[in-house]
Amino acid sequence: MVTEPERDEELVRRFRAGDADAFTTLVRRHQQRVYSLCLRVLGDADAAADVAQDTFLTVLRKLDGFRGEAAFTTWLHRVTVNACYDELRRKRRRPMLHVVAEGDREHEPGPPVRDHADEVAGTRDVAAALAQVPEEFRVALVLADVHDMAYQEIAEVLEVPIGTVKSRVHRGRLALGKVMGLEAGASAPQAVAGESRDGVGEPQADTSASEREP
Repeated sequence: MVTEPERDEELVRRFRAGDADAFTTLVRRHQQRVYSLCLRVLGDADAAADVAQDTFLTVLRKLDGFRGEAAFTTWLHRVTVNACYDELRRKRRRPMLHVVAEGDREHEPGPPVRDHADEVAGTRDVAAALAQVPEEFRVALVLADVHDMAYQEIAEVLEVPIGTVKSRVHRGRLALGKVMGLEAGASAPQAVAGESRDGVGEPQADTSASEREP
């Protein structure tokens, strides 16, 4: 008889009851996803490894305060994103959108890229280009097109309205496409071409009154 793996929330309950192995299981289950998110946001493997470790240390400290109002994975992504923002702030990295001139790239766009982020996100060109996308767009873009999260869950992770998420993902795709030298008006590869994840058409305008605090 095949035993179903324990749900994250059950592992959290066991850890609170004093079972240290439950936390080890949580780390093993999610460490690759956490590292991948850190790597795409920070663009540096060493920094990503450090921040991923810091993320789980934060989780260990705050797990007693996890109320279960959102899924554990949503809460974990929120902790991870905050850790990435902290790292970017510490290093004072304020990425600005720009295209590195190689001759006249504006008139010599690169070859078309296949329309699925998961197929290209591991390439050097995309990894380097992501680092040049403004961070508030980059985070939303990575969550949507690399981690394949629904807009509603991204809104919960970032604690912003869903319209803000749609706007940031849309603008992130356009910014990434520009950095990669695609034709004017073209967007970067995306997980779902031509439509949003919840079936709604064009993204709404960013309605947040101010930037989210890390």
